[in-house]
Amino acid sequence: MRIERRFTKAGQGAYADIEFRKATSEIKNPDGSIVFRLENIDVPAQFSQVATDVLAQKYFRKAGVPTRLKKVEENDVPSFLWRSVPDDAALKTLSKDEQTGSEIDARQVFDRLAGTWTYWGWKGGYFSSEEDASAFKDELAYMLATQRVAPNSPQWFNTGLHWAYGIDGPGQGHFYVDPFTGKLTKSKSAYEHPQPHACFIQSVEDDLVNEGGIMDLWVREARLFKYGSGTGSNFSMLRGEGEKLSGGGRSSGLMSFLKIGDRAAGAIKSGGTTRRAAKMVVVDIDHPDIEEYINWKVKEEQKVAALVTGSKVVAKHLKAIMKACFNCEGGDNGDCYDPNKNPALKREIRAAKKDQVPENYVQRVIQFARQGYKDLQFKTYDTDWDSEAYLTVSGQNSNNSVSIKDDFLRAVENDGEWNLTARKDGRVMKTLKARDLWETISYAAWASADPGIHFNTTMNDWHTSPAGGPIRGSNPCSEYMFLDDTACNLASLNLLQFKDKATKRINIADYEHAVRLWTVVLEVSVMMAQFPSKRIAELSYEYRTLGLGYANIGGLLMSSGIPYDSTEARAIAGSLTAIMTGICYATSAEMAAELGPFPNFAPNRESMLKVVRNHRRAAHGESSGYEALSINPVALIHSENPDQD
Repeated sequence: MRIERRFTKAGQGAYADIEFRKATSEIKNPDGSIVFRLENIDVPAQFSQVATDVLAQKYFRKAGVPTRLKKVEENDVPSFLWRSVPDDAALKTLSKDEQTGSEIDARQVFDRLAGTWTYWGWKGGYFSSEEDASAFKDELAYMLATQRVAPNSPQWFNTGLHWAYGIDGPGQGHFYVDPFTGKLTKSKSAYEHPQPHACFIQSVEDDLVNEGGIMDLWVREARLFKYGSGTGSNFSMLRGEGEKLSGGGRSSGLMSFLKIGDRAAGAIKSGGTTRRAAKMVVVDIDHPDIEEYINWKVKEEQKVAALVTGSKVVAKHLKAIMKACFNCEGGDNGDCYDPNKNPALKREIRAAKKDQVPENYVQRVIQFARQGYKDLQFKTYDTDWDSEAYLTVSGQNSNNSVSIKDDFLRAVENDGEWNLTARKDGRVMKTLKARDLWETISYAAWASADPGIHFNTTMNDWHTSPAGGPIRGSNPCSEYMFLDDTACNLASLNLLQFKDKATKRINIADYEHAVRLWTVVLEVSVMMAQFPSKRIAELSYEYRTLGLGYANIGGLLMSSGIPYDSTEARAIAGSLTAIMTGICYATSAEMAAELGPFPNFAPNRESMLKVVRNHRRAAHGESSGYEALSINPVALIHSENPDQD
């Protein structure tokens, strides 16, 4: 492929026209104590303090970066793409503390990302010449430094640690399909093939301990969370509470296992940082345990309210009881601790009982007072999302969604009945009004912000690869919907950075250039990646899914004086989306012409072309003629776009 330079010049380097500055980043506790501090770091001058903090606190490699490096020569790779390893001879001349450290310059991060993508792109045959590879590397580094584009977090965490610094470790149970031989391979290295994918959809079978089953899923999830990724699963294959087990007895039900997975996820900080593990749980609307699942977080929110309110009520009354004991003039004969002889104590005990304070706590406080204590420490809780109250209850580490097909929505419209069915034999376990179940979902979403809705019929209407199976779930944020046991790596274009300062309009040529290059980045990232299971490694090789989008549409609209909820705003968003989609598909075709289509293209060819045609109709503003869609999309109306250029 030929790579044009639009932001950089050959021979000048990526940062020739970018100003950098010194900065400090720190995190403080509420009491003012410092949790994290990194001084004298170099960042682009345009970076805000928030951007600086995100880079320094989340994406800088904090330890193990060698301070002396040497290149590893590879005959089939240009010298500017040779990877680096620790220079052991030079490091021996330094003290132990001086041998390794943290990344301290944003250019180190940008270079290890752009360099690694270009290195693997070269090895994969994506460039026509060394000049094209050099342009690719510089253009990517420039776009990172100017905040035009950003990849998903696992790229920042993992990509380039091996290429740039020789950082490595033992394999963590990952697999990859060797891009040069097509063979499934178990990773022996933690970072030679990085884990750059953020979004995973994993299957789970109705099996307790075998591969692909429930307990195996928690291991696979942990493997993902450790490297900063997120995962989603549809748990609808798991039997409902009371269904028969093959060995006799009855199933404990879906919820018992969801609570185990929730607790496991809560124990892991994603990517080794303070970011929580990201997880999606999906359950079909006809599952026997769907009602309990829908109300899961509603009940947990009520528990938090009870913990917070109850702890404060109990603390108030216990302190009052203790105060009544030692503010008494009854002498040393014990009258102060007898409610029949201490009216103040009697009054406080009655008040405590009225507010349901447990009797054993009341008596315990009086006993403490007898022993000479004048104060009692009773922990109270608050509603902060990261507080101990929320850590105590379940369901706090996942986004929950209900998967709904159009037949359920039709039943709601027609006030029909809805059956909940057994997983193994399909028998009806319960029948209820569809509207009642819909009302339960609506109330739960209002009360606890969960569950969300997966419109499964529409999801599958736009499915590009139905020959591989249906879409059953999504990643944690639901921007990636595809087959089970697949992964997607993402990047986002920052629209405000493509707005021309002189014309106040999006520079479409720059925008299209960025879309093309970053489509290649995401494709190369599939080639170089490792995955948490054999199946995901195989399907990622066979389907090569990637995700490119844009960010800051709100900032673009507001800075242009366009109301967010308006026909003009929707037309601008639709236009930008149409351009991005078109360039992505064109770039995909360009790569396929050189390297061949993805292995599972042939059985899905007609379905994929149908989806492309439907996209084209929507982009051209057509209101009819769509193929095999239950619901037609909102078409782009070009006349509503205020920027006709």
